[in-house]
Amino acid sequence: MASGDDRRYRGPLAVALLALLALLTVGLPAQADAAGVLRVLTFNIHHGAGPDGRVDLDRLADEIRASGADVVALQEVDRHYGARSGSADQAAELAGRLDMQAAFAANVDLEPAGPDGPRRQYGTAILSRYPILSHTALRLPGAAAAEPRGVLAAVLDVDGVPVRVVTTHLSAESGASRLVQATAVSALVRGWGGEALVVGDLNAQPGTPEVGVLTAMLGDGCPGASTFPADAPAARIDYVLGRARFVDCDVFPTASSDHRPLLVGVALG
Repeated sequence: MASGDDRRYRGPLAVALLALLALLTVGLPAQADAAGVLRVLTFNIHHGAGPDGRVDLDRLADEIRASGADVVALQEVDRHYGARSGSADQAAELAGRLDMQAAFAANVDLEPAGPDGPRRQYGTAILSRYPILSHTALRLPGAAAAEPRGVLAAVLDVDGVPVRVVTTHLSAESGASRLVQATAVSALVRGWGGEALVVGDLNAQPGTPEVGVLTAMLGDGCPGASTFPADAPAARIDYVLGRARFVDCDVFPTASSDHRPLLVGVALG
């Protein structure tokens, strides 16, 4: 289990899913050999609010930059959501600070606060140093009264190699809901070839059925890495999973969220 200091570890949906699969396989570049390691970070940013209650995107961007990540999967991202985050488009602002491309998917999509204002949204994002060739969002099943959940799926061109990345934030309400959602994510990824990563906050610890549905087909990039709560991590709910070869990982302290960010090195080629 991770301690408080930095530690290195070694070691009906069917139609919608088919449509999403088609979107993500159109126009891919020819696959090429790619030496090196892709650094993938997952980070539930709690709309940028740190334990001090302050939202500071400069502080958050500095932490992400210091990690050396090439691809960043974010959860709990605000887009013009309201006063708590200054009505900022957080994905776009972070991408600008980090000189990355951005894709965003709204799980919560509310009416504007005023006439002619932008819609108030909350969801997930992918930031990438590499070109984002395509991206799309899919709503996950869940109880009508529960917070909506979804996946953001993107295809990245990593030096000519197509890498598919899915980020998600599964239900906090119940294991039964998470199991249905994880099963939908598994069905999406199962038909892909090549490198594929499922990254995000699963709200579940290893050994639960919902995590098992995914780890039955995907490797775990960082076994044993606790990420929550940020001040003294005791629970492992944030993951980088994939059909890939993992080389190392780190969990970093943060002043910008209630989760710690998790960085995994993925060997390509």
